[in-house]
Amino acid sequence: MKQELKLTINGQLYDLFVKPKTLLVEVIRRELGLTGTKRACESGSCGACTVILNGMAVKSCSVLALQADGGQVQTIEGLATGTKFHPVQEAFMDEGAFQCGFCTPGMLMSAKALLDENPKPTKQQIKEAIDGNVCRCTGYNSIVRAITSVVNGKYEERK
Repeated sequence: MKQELKLTINGQLYDLFVKPKTLLVEVIRRELGLTGTKRACESGSCGACTVILNGMAVKSCSVLALQADGGQVQTIEGLATGTKFHPVQEAFMDEGAFQCGFCTPGMLMSAKALLDENPKPTKQQIKEAIDGNVCRCTGYNSIVRAITSVVNGKYEERK
């Protein structure tokens, strides 16, 4: 039997009906068509499905949708403002912090959650924040460099 689920995703309220075992990643991708959130390992070990739920980076393949009922979710589609990229997106592009791009949405969401919580993290804190995101292409140096450039004020958030 389906149950009601109310979620605000990228600032828009959704009122859905889902089965109790439906994962948050399934609602985001299948029900809402927001396919920037990737579904890869299905075990919470790769981080490609990372979104921000109530201010925290979470792996949406490990969260039942009903656990997020009433919550605020931000996906990669909600990171930019109109046609203006978020500073962390700009930094990733400028620093070449992606290769194939599959991990990039989850990596960006982990970086944003870190910077929202701690605008001046150390290099070690940056590494810890992205530790749950697997990237097989970049070697992480360009990713850490991109996040550090945002921390150092190279990019300003545009309103």
